[in-house]
Amino acid sequence: MVQTQARTRKLLVLADYVHPYVYRNGFPSGLPDVDLVLAAGDLPGYYLEFLATQMTAPVVYVPGNHENEYVRDGDTRMLARGVINAHGRVVEVAGLRVAGWGGVPKYRDSKEGQYTELQARWGLGLLAVRARRDVDILLTHAPPPGPHAGSDHAHRGCGVIQGFMERRHPRLVVHGHIHEYEGKKFEYTDQASGARVVNAYGYHLLDF
Repeated sequence: MVQTQARTRKLLVLADYVHPYVYRNGFPSGLPDVDLVLAAGDLPGYYLEFLATQMTAPVVYVPGNHENEYVRDGDTRMLARGVINAHGRVVEVAGLRVAGWGGVPKYRDSKEGQYTELQARWGLGLLAVRARRDVDILLTHAPPPGPHAGSDHAHRGCGVIQGFMERRHPRLVVHGHIHEYEGKKFEYTDQASGARVVNAYGYHLLDF
């Protein structure tokens, strides 16, 4: 298992929605000190840069299926600056090992922000090899199968994510993509891996 310093960390998790409480003058006044910001996809580049400039904690993100994590600098389109793209990587921040996997299972005729089953197996298999051992957090855009998976095809869970969870045993899985709760709970415990699974839609503060 991962051996990390045994202390509670405060996490700010966000996804899918530019929340007016966050995107405001004076933010982050009123918030407790945050150790790490995790952005689980479909957040525009200007919002990611805002978080990077307002927060003293590192901002780690994965891209969503809308692929809108870009900003314009004149005629140049570039990824948001001051933030860490964790897609396909394991990054070590705030004393934690965070594995990232962006995008969603393919649901329409577009290559943007989507992957096939084969691409997921290859990419997440490679990510597990790169991790070499267990990770603390898995940050994804799509949810794993289970209580948070959407009822429609576009928002279904990704079974390969579940496989990664059972192989690398993250204690926390943070995902986005699920806008409508449909009566779902904000978080649950995955029985197969033991992971705490959180839907980051909007914004939330977590103790980890």
